[in-house]
Amino acid sequence: MGRSYLGELEELVLLAVAVLAHGAYGVTIAEEIKQRANRVVSLSAVHISLYRLEEKGYLTSELGGATLTRGGRRKRLFSITSSGRQILSEMYQTRNEFWKAIPSSI
Repeated sequence: MGRSYLGELEELVLLAVAVLAHGAYGVTIAEEIKQRANRVVSLSAVHISLYRLEEKGYLTSELGGATLTRGGRRKRLFSITSSGRQILSEMYQTRNEFWKAIPSSI
């Protein structure tokens, strides 16, 4: 099996889940991306990325408790896996290698 690659939004979503630790769910992830990347993403795009990342083994999820503010619905909370941490580390290293390779004359 070849190495999995992440798209830009997948990377941002995975980073947001890592930052939020165990309180990561769709709305908080979208807010974190807006705050840190100054980028507005739709909630449906975040959810698609979350489920894709979970299929790849980079995230796990569980249902949280039901709340009255959500009409009794439960939140799906996401956590990063060791594979998720590993792919983020690899992407960080790859990006840094490119930044180091840029000639100083540019």
